Amino acid sequence: MNLSIYDGKIANIDYLDLLMIDIHGNIRHVSLPKNYVSEKVIKEGIGFDASNFGFAKIAKSDMVAVPDMNTAFLEEKEGYKILHVFCDVINPSTGEIFDQYPRNIIKMTKDYLTKNMIAEDLKMLVELEFYVFDTVNYSSGIDHSYYNVESIEGIGESYNTEARFDIKAGYHRLYPEEKYFTFRNAIVDQMQAIGIPVKYHHHEVGASQLEIELDFISIDQVADKVSLTKWIIKSIAQEFDFKVTFMPKPMYKMPGSGMHVHQFMEKGGASIFIGDKIHGLSELALNYLCGILDHSLSGSLLGFTNPSTNSYRRLVPGYEAPISATFAQGSRSAAIRIPGYLKKNSVRIEYRTADASCNIYYALSAMVLAGIDGINKKSDPVKKGYNSDVELEDKIFPIDLRAVLSGLKKDSEYLRVVFPESLINEWIKIKSKEAEYIYNAPTSQEYELYF
Repeated sequence: MNLSIYDGKIANIDYLDLLMIDIHGNIRHVSLPKNYVSEKVIKEGIGFDASNFGFAKIAKSDMVAVPDMNTAFLEEKEGYKILHVFCDVINPSTGEIFDQYPRNIIKMTKDYLTKNMIAEDLKMLVELEFYVFDTVNYSSGIDHSYYNVESIEGIGESYNTEARFDIKAGYHRLYPEEKYFTFRNAIVDQMQAIGIPVKYHHHEVGASQLEIELDFISIDQVADKVSLTKWIIKSIAQEFDFKVTFMPKPMYKMPGSGMHVHQFMEKGGASIFIGDKIHGLSELALNYLCGILDHSLSGSLLGFTNPSTNSYRRLVPGYEAPISATFAQGSRSAAIRIPGYLKKNSVRIEYRTADASCNIYYALSAMVLAGIDGINKKSDPVKKGYNSDVELEDKIFPIDLRAVLSGLKKDSEYLRVVFPESLINEWIKIKSKEAEYIYNAPTSQEYELYF
């Protein structure tokens, strides 16, 4: 992979590659040869059929993808110079933005934040955790169901014959014990080449489990950059002949992979989350985190931040994954952690519940809207009993996707200032089908117990 900053010289490219986001948060694309690219195309975009992108049905599915040239970057691939660019999507029937489109949802969220004078910006730092395997095999059918993974760090029957670190003792291991240092370096090199800020990378707790932590990015840019990072990770993995997954829980009794989101709001270039309340937070910050916890406890927010059945394999006791609506300083079991190593003038919050199976555009938007709802209601997390560094039995999150979706049905008013009702309903429909598919299937563990 060879990425670089776009130099503004469109005459030097071979293809213009238009990137669009589907309802699941996946990047899709269409490529235009150089001789078709014109100022008109760049300004007005091209038409495409959005009916295969999973969005709620509308009378006419023809949409227009308009390049956002502020996101453009170059790739040299097998002798071709490709200009990649994210697109906005316009409904040609109305001439307005397509209100279900993920990039538009997050832009509207920032607009809501600023127009209501809550803040001028909201900065987010995203931690991406993922597993890397050498081989992956899986299959399911009427007569069978199985998965098998192997990695050089000791996972799988073919890979556990020599001495290695314990498969749950990988945190911050040094090479040559850990096997993926060069792989992570290659990923970070390409991220930085196109302006994605990186704080650091390291080995995570599980064998073959890795983390790359981005630096703070404005809310209207962070989802694009995280989406690109996932694409870069998978592309570099292919070059190394690795298999990568962002599944929250790919293996039984192994640590799960989360997507922690650090965040704070700004006015005048300064954080408005800093104050003289508990843990050095401002009252506004407490209101904000209370809104997030309120809508997590109902299940509603989890419907977007943890939208897979696999999400709830991760959110179980004993693996540093938060399972109850709590906040605390330094606690890694709290849903919202206030990092204990920060100085008073740099305090922020970290939402630890989310995972990378989400559509990150919808997830971050829903998170912010939940927080704004807490601000608008002046919600007090201390009075509600959320202040705890241990799990609270009376504040346990819904335990599976069906319960979460039921919560989203009942608690969606705070989302509707940005999310169209049709999108929320379609999301519930899609995810309900996923839940039915998974929960109706017998597992190998059930054969073990009941056959």
